[in-house]
Amino acid sequence: MAGGIANTYEQVVKTKHMTAVLVYGSWQNWMIAAITLVIVMVLNNKAKGVCKLASILIGMLCGYVIAAFFGMVDFTGIRAAAWFSTPKILHFGMKFDFAACTAMGILFAINAVQAIGDFTATTVGGFDREPKDEELQGGIIAYGFTNVLGALFGSLPTATYSQNIGIVTTNKVVNRTIFAMTGGFLLLAGISPKFAAVLTTIPQCVLGGATITVFSTIAMTGMKLIASQDFSARNTTIVGLSAALEVGISQASASLSQFPENITMIFGKSPVVIATLMAIILNLVLPKEQ
Repeated sequence: MAGGIANTYEQVVKTKHMTAVLVYGSWQNWMIAAITLVIVMVLNNKAKGVCKLASILIGMLCGYVIAAFFGMVDFTGIRAAAWFSTPKILHFGMKFDFAACTAMGILFAINAVQAIGDFTATTVGGFDREPKDEELQGGIIAYGFTNVLGALFGSLPTATYSQNIGIVTTNKVVNRTIFAMTGGFLLLAGISPKFAAVLTTIPQCVLGGATITVFSTIAMTGMKLIASQDFSARNTTIVGLSAALEVGISQASASLSQFPENITMIFGKSPVVIATLMAIILNLVLPKEQ
């Protein structure tokens, strides 16, 4: 009887400890994120060779191990996941809705502009040059084709994730073989739920600590692209007004709540849409300086 009470009490204590560890903003999360960040920064600035190139991966592995000691890694999902699963063609069926098609068309046009910016930042960060027109055209065509192909398998639309720009800019790895291997890992995660479940065990604090350097690199790359142009009154107005409108909408998202649902779905969910449209409109409307 006493042993059963002791075991129950121990389980309650462990449960409370796990809950405390997993609370958003807890000191454990901050500590692991900070350790991961420090490891990535030290390896990226002081190490050489493979350690420098794999600084983000090594930092995530170290943070993962530390998080496991704190009981923040849950392996139950791995045991329950299947080894192999094939996608089903048109799992959700096919239906054409005018409002949804219009919204998706606008969003894809905006994402195409974002993709051009991502391609440009990648070539600037990896090759120290701007992309050729043929490279941009090929990237946009491949971007659209993969989304059409993914929709047939019931996948959500994808985008050119800007996080990858920071990684390329950091390690300067632009080899096509590496990118093909990365695509193979993603394909494996799509057809093997067991492998995908392993990736989902990475705690958010580890991801945050490792990728914050990536996002800072993305921001600096964008500033570098902006600084490459003349700071004329026209360019300053386009960049400044677009950025200000994006920040304003993101801070006051409820400002579009009185608009129709289609408007809020297109412009209210992502402030990048408004910023991109504003930049395009201003670039067409404002007269170019002689």
